Amino acid sequence: MPYFDAASAAPLHPVARQALLASLDEGWADPARLYREGRRARMLLDAAREAAAEAVGCRPDELVFTPSGTRAVHTGVSGALAGRRRVGNRLVVSAVEHSSVLHAAEAHAAAGGSVTEVPVDRTGAVDAGAFAAALDGGTALACLQSANHEVGTEQPVAEVAEACRAAGVPLLVDAAQSLAWGPVAEGWSLLAASAHKWGGPAGVGLLAVRKGVRFAPQGPSDERESGRAPGFENLPAIVAAAASLRAVRAEAAAEGARLRALVDRIRARVPELVPDVEVVGDPVRRLPHLVTFSCLYVDGETLLHELDREGFSVSSGSSCTSSTLTPSHVLRAMGVLSEGNVRVSLPAGTAEEDVDRFLAVLPGVVAGVRERLGAPAAAPAAAAGPGPLVVDSLGKRCPIPVIELAKVIGDVPVGGTVTVLADDEAARLDIPAWCEMRGQEYVGEEPSPRGGTGYVVRRLT
Repeated sequence: MPYFDAASAAPLHPVARQALLASLDEGWADPARLYREGRRARMLLDAAREAAAEAVGCRPDELVFTPSGTRAVHTGVSGALAGRRRVGNRLVVSAVEHSSVLHAAEAHAAAGGSVTEVPVDRTGAVDAGAFAAALDGGTALACLQSANHEVGTEQPVAEVAEACRAAGVPLLVDAAQSLAWGPVAEGWSLLAASAHKWGGPAGVGLLAVRKGVRFAPQGPSDERESGRAPGFENLPAIVAAAASLRAVRAEAAAEGARLRALVDRIRARVPELVPDVEVVGDPVRRLPHLVTFSCLYVDGETLLHELDREGFSVSSGSSCTSSTLTPSHVLRAMGVLSEGNVRVSLPAGTAEEDVDRFLAVLPGVVAGVRERLGAPAAAPAAAAGPGPLVVDSLGKRCPIPVIELAKVIGDVPVGGTVTVLADDEAARLDIPAWCEMRGQEYVGEEPSPRGGTGYVVRRLT
């Protein structure tokens, strides 16, 4: 069964498995003890730290192992903010950071701090100039991912790092998605990553803090991991994480080029095979193994279930896959279509024939879901009926409001309007996206006396 969700968790690398089993026998003792077994465990821990530091591009004494990538982010954010509290309490982040960064920002704001989100363009990238403009004398910390976890877009880390250096602001980079493919551009002050993203075992994170960065760990601490990750180290998992990171880095150039070619095929063929599809993310500055696209008139949860029935494991940022009715914060920040969203992230070793079979299966799956939802089969013919129209989609989840809009747009004359009443948050993204894809004009929102929001569309074609 093809597994196409490596961005969530990569399959355990064979080197990680070997290292894990070997260190279970050799690395069970307390590395803080001076007897023989403790010294052996300490040697394994030191060797793992050196290997990980080499891959990250820092000194071994700048890197600690944490219980997860999320813990690494939270520790890095809170420690850097506390270390620079005399400078100010402002935190600057991009609007598409991983939820771990945004949750840390929420906690900072709840404690009285200030948070500024820098917007992104439709590819998911921040503008380095806009990020630089958000920095001021009261900024304690800035956070920018190296590459986005949902759409694969690489961020201008080097340019932002230079702006942060000029402003005297430390930069924390979440490198969870990119570290397997190469080192992060120079200039960062703190870096976080997670082993299960590159084929290491779950439960191991990395946090690197450059020498000279003001840092004050928060919460109870002990003598382990420089006081930044208290508790007994999971040494077998740490050894396996470091060994697999070294292994995937050695394979990155060749495997990255091979997977990029497969992803290029998906990016090109999906819009040809499936009508009304938007491929999102930067087509060039992106991770080699990840592609995301959204399908009009499709319920994302049903689409994922149907692909699973066909043997493909993929993920989604669509609001249709959750009970919150809220689209992915990444897709929302980009302003792109969220319904029927599919993220394909290929693990190392993905076979070309698996990608070909995915492309063969996808059109029929999407067509079947659309048919069950009663989606229009084609664009509406020219009509000159009365207008304007009001479509009541209150209480209906995506993609139904967009489907109902598509069915009636032909009932108003060119220049006429359709107002869609909806209380599904996804409509705020998907109706404007539908207009752009269909050549219609999105007029804007208006209050609805019946609840929800009225989304006004003018027919142009």
